[in-house]
Amino acid sequence: MSRNFYILAATLVFFALVSGAMTLVPSSFQPGLPANASLWRTVALILLLVGLTSALVGVLSNLFEQVDRRNEEARMAARRRRRSDRP
Repeated sequence: MSRNFYILAATLVFFALVSGAMTLVPSSFQPGLPANASLWRTVALILLLVGLTSALVGVLSNLFEQVDRRNEEARMAARRRRRSDRP
């Protein structure tokens, strides 16, 4: 599950970098596209923030999955120990 969030984060950060690079391109090279640099900066900032949020959700999801997995392993080990202690 967390891998999907990492892929989404990487894609959004890539598009944020592309949008940030669009602020450096002169408006004559952008026929039909918004030539306002502040619009591109705003889009880049929003994409970057959403990408970073997605990466944070991926990290937290990975941590919670790891805790669940270790908890289950500890529970199974305790069950095996209880069974082996019986005469």
